[in-house]
Amino acid sequence: MNNHFRHDILVIGSGAAGLALALNLSEFGSIAVLSKNRLKDGSTWYAQGGIAAVLDDTDSIEAHVKDTLNAGGGLCHPDAVRFTVENSAEAIQWLVDQGVAFTRNEDNSDYHLTKEGGHSHRRIIHSADATGKAVHSTLIERIQARSNVDIFEQHIAIDLIQQADANSRRLRCSGAYVYNREEDTVCTFQAKVVILATGGASKAYLYTSNPDGASGDGIAMAWRAGCRVANMEFNQFHPTCLFHPNAKTLLITEALRGEGAHLKLPNGKRFMHRFSEQKELAPRDIVARAIDHEIKRLGCDHLYLDISHKSVDFINEHFPNVKKSCLKYGIDITKDPIPVVPAAHYTCGGVMVDENGQSDLMNLYAIGEASFTGLHGANRMASNSLLECLVYARSAAQHIKENLDTIPEMDTPNPWDESRVTDSDEDVVISHNWDELRRFMWDYVGIVRTQKRLERAQHRIKLLQREISEYYSNYKVSNDLIELRNLATVSQLIIRSAMERKESRGLHYSLDFPELGRVARDTILVPTNFAAQNIIVDKVE
Repeated sequence: MNNHFRHDILVIGSGAAGLALALNLSEFGSIAVLSKNRLKDGSTWYAQGGIAAVLDDTDSIEAHVKDTLNAGGGLCHPDAVRFTVENSAEAIQWLVDQGVAFTRNEDNSDYHLTKEGGHSHRRIIHSADATGKAVHSTLIERIQARSNVDIFEQHIAIDLIQQADANSRRLRCSGAYVYNREEDTVCTFQAKVVILATGGASKAYLYTSNPDGASGDGIAMAWRAGCRVANMEFNQFHPTCLFHPNAKTLLITEALRGEGAHLKLPNGKRFMHRFSEQKELAPRDIVARAIDHEIKRLGCDHLYLDISHKSVDFINEHFPNVKKSCLKYGIDITKDPIPVVPAAHYTCGGVMVDENGQSDLMNLYAIGEASFTGLHGANRMASNSLLECLVYARSAAQHIKENLDTIPEMDTPNPWDESRVTDSDEDVVISHNWDELRRFMWDYVGIVRTQKRLERAQHRIKLLQREISEYYSNYKVSNDLIELRNLATVSQLIIRSAMERKESRGLHYSLDFPELGRVARDTILVPTNFAAQNIIVDKVE
């Protein structure tokens, strides 16, 4: 059995960001793509709405930039916003060239564009209501046809490998230790360049729209390796996920509201006009808080999203997958309102990177939801996420192309050492800790926060991390243990970031600090090993 692999490029993650980068680099060196489950099991596959881009003559780059800045609560980095928007049309054209079939207008003259919360124009290009599946399936088909790309499904990264770089006196990333879930073994993957495309950390919450793999693996690994993270307190809760005892993570796309669906109370009355002039098309943070407020005010479990006033033909054409999914639970959206509740959906913060996706650690890149580019600010605007994946995947790929030949080969790293650990006979501890973590994150670090709740969460996470550390030190790794360890790390980062922000801004709303601060600042957390590992420090004699 081969437990050591060498490639030029190691891509950890198989969603839109990871596969787009791998495809853009597929003519440059050998590539390994790791998928912790199956290739299609990430968040990209389940994305419904679409991709925001300036594609219409009545729209403009300035308008898209302005809308993003407005939605971001004063924390978006203008340079990152403009860079992303200016490259949006080219990114969409690249997808078209790959073979993605976007929905066209009835006369087939051009692509159909829809409108979502926070946008002033119709600029969301989509493939019916299953855009993620259309994009992801096309990228998977393309990557599987590349002879120099090795795909490793059921492989989850544990930690990054770092070695000294002789030319710079800094540490550099040269691979990762990876758990093979099928063989129950740990492998070493060595590479000149490593890319984290591992997605977000919404699985830290009890209710989420994300698939099971969204455990913040890349953010946690980068933090342990000495990389800074930023704005982890901004967790976007999607306003409308299906409320049903058997529906685990069914998101009801924002495009329904974009096409005229109404949010309603249990008595059938609309309420969003009391919270925003934009009503149902207000940014997600406002809509999620409004729903949360009404649920708590009324003491009910959920509210409703109703598009039944539209024609059956319109619904069948625009939302065939939402209709099909809801019918599984006995809900006919052409006749019935959809029971909905907010759920954790997107991690706006992440590993700090530059315009090329380069992190603090040499030769380590982070792209997609695992990264912090400055695009989303305090609240991600709808359908900017897949756009960010594509734009930064392409810019990172270009940067890697320009520098790959200059990176020297590294020494073979030490193999994974499990000589002092044993098989666990207490896996129930993992499941109990997992459940406890997600419950107190939901209760104490959710849509509405207080300092007292955050202090309780901080106390609980410290105790939990001690237990997890002890367990990790004594027993062989497993998929659940790796994810629990990472979730505990990102949860601690979320709590720390939330405690540092003494204001209410965007997705972070505090009852103790309800006002907007006078100065907009990012929350940047610096690990204790940041200076020692990633900055050249000259001794002064």
